[in-house]
Amino acid sequence: MNGESRMALKAGVALLERAIDYTLGSLRVVTPAALCRPTPCAGWTLERLLDHVTDSLHTLNEAATGHVGPHPRRTARRRHAQGGNPALLLRDDATEVLGTWAGTLAGDLIFVHDRHLTTPMVAVVGAIEIAVHGWDVARTCGEHRPIPPLMAEELLDLVPLFVTQADRPDRFAAQVTVPAYAPAQNRLLAYLGRDPNWPSCT
Repeated sequence: MNGESRMALKAGVALLERAIDYTLGSLRVVTPAALCRPTPCAGWTLERLLDHVTDSLHTLNEAATGHVGPHPRRTARRRHAQGGNPALLLRDDATEVLGTWAGTLAGDLIFVHDRHLTTPMVAVVGAIEIAVHGWDVARTCGEHRPIPPLMAEELLDLVPLFVTQADRPDRFAAQVTVPAYAPAQNRLLAYLGRDPNWPSCT
């Protein structure tokens, strides 16, 4: 890996770390009683969303080693061991991901779903997904936890590179209209098909 690639990887990992730190704060408010609630992701309950984030973290962990492949679903068994709260599992998984990415030197292309991505690109995609889902979790639980403004601005600049109209409506809902002067967080959420003013059921 050359110097430029190493700097790109370092920047991607730093962004991923900040996204995970933000989302860890959202996970602290999750309770088993909230798992059946609807989320800003239309048609998804909080339980389904957390399972999806668990899968995403597993994929990120594998990507850091330079290989992404199918992994067994261990969610139900591990959740039972943690007293039925998947948020506790996610905290452990997120910590593992940070440790793995902090030491990664992989520089080859990684095949993720139908795309070939470089390791820095995977870190950025992971940061976008983890941060936005952290907002989803907080709103579902009735918490007001804005994505930090600087991170939201960085993610907003990057997200059009990784989410296009070809990703709608399968991976993301249609873009929501917000004012051009709206905060970066709101424009980021709207681009990813979320209503920034989505109300919690609490």
